[in-house]
Amino acid sequence: MEKDGHYIYCIIGSAQDRNFGPNGIGSRGEVLTIGYNDLCMVVSSHPLTKFTVSRDNLIAHERVIETVMKEFDSVLPVRFGTIASSADEIRNLLDRRSREFKNLLRDMDHKIELGVKGLWKDMKTIYKELTRENKDIKRAQGEILSAKGKKSIGAKIELGKLVEEALTRKKEREQERVTETLRKIAFDFKINKTIGGEMFMNAAFLVDKGREKEFDNIMEELTARYQSRIKFYYAGPLPVFNFVNVAIYPEEWEK
Repeated sequence: MEKDGHYIYCIIGSAQDRNFGPNGIGSRGEVLTIGYNDLCMVVSSHPLTKFTVSRDNLIAHERVIETVMKEFDSVLPVRFGTIASSADEIRNLLDRRSREFKNLLRDMDHKIELGVKGLWKDMKTIYKELTRENKDIKRAQGEILSAKGKKSIGAKIELGKLVEEALTRKKEREQERVTETLRKIAFDFKINKTIGGEMFMNAAFLVDKGREKEFDNIMEELTARYQSRIKFYYAGPLPVFNFVNVAIYPEEWEK
């Protein structure tokens, strides 16, 4: 018979056992807590075989943490895919790393993560702006029109590099313009990798729960200000994955 372990979602500060309902990964029973003193890990049963990395499991992982966040003001996400073989392993780890976890819980108290992505609506307009702003791009375009054969190919390669470099710089400037407004009410922020040419900004902001409405209002102002140029995607409140993501390595269970 396949042995079950405990899949771990997050860490909270609580001296009481809790039940968060049957919404864990794989629908294998209740989401419960295993605690030591005034620290708990939120877990559900999961086979001790190799964990399946999938979109469904990732969504379930985040959904449980968001459920816990409704009741607790400080929640430490644990890295996706972490499984302990026994309750004793969890208690021993909470004991060994109790100071670290308590400090992180204090730092994240009453804080949430808000995610903002910014995408240019019309890339043709952006490329026209690059040509106006960059003399080298304009020169390279002229060389393509007048060049033939290998020279034409070389000119096109050079133009591609110039456009890519100019687009990166333009993304950074646009990103800085938007984040400068939002970061004023955030404890911290993180810039993540963008995807595709249209996305110039992919940022996460660590914000006090009491200032979430203020952040919402600023996002509404930015949306109105740039409505003809930029489409914003705004998400939250989210678990603080960009600022805390507790990692537990296999050798730690063995101590």
